[in-house]
Amino acid sequence: MFLHEAEAVQFACPPLLETMLNQSEVQDLFSLINQPGDPASPGSGSQGSNRAVYTSEERKFRRMQSNRESARRSRYRKKKHLENLTSQLNRLRIENRELKNRLALTMHHHLLLSLHNDHLKSEAVALMTTLSDLYGNLGTMLSQ
Repeated sequence: MFLHEAEAVQFACPPLLETMLNQSEVQDLFSLINQPGDPASPGSGSQGSNRAVYTSEERKFRRMQSNRESARRSRYRKKKHLENLTSQLNRLRIENRELKNRLALTMHHHLLLSLHNDHLKSEAVALMTTLSDLYGNLGTMLSQ
């Protein structure tokens, strides 16, 4: 059931998206499949040794797949973390802008109240001066 070199299957395919294999890795896998068996002794121990090599290659391939899947999950987590940080950044920028607006409004109210307070103080000084003058006039009128 082995393929002979004349029957070797040649595939020209782009990298597989499911396994993320590139062209050379696909060719390596096909070269393992297309290795000719020993036609002189199909029942000999060479088939068992090919199986041991294939098992080692299969483990390597599975480990590669596992590593790729782990890297994919890691990239996904990193992407989600970056999206969360970006979202948090945008939220904090909006909050910062709102706080700056509130601060500017509070400072504006403070300025208006300070001006009003200064006006009231000067008015109080003027009224105290008027009151003092009135007391002086009253004292003068009573002493006569």
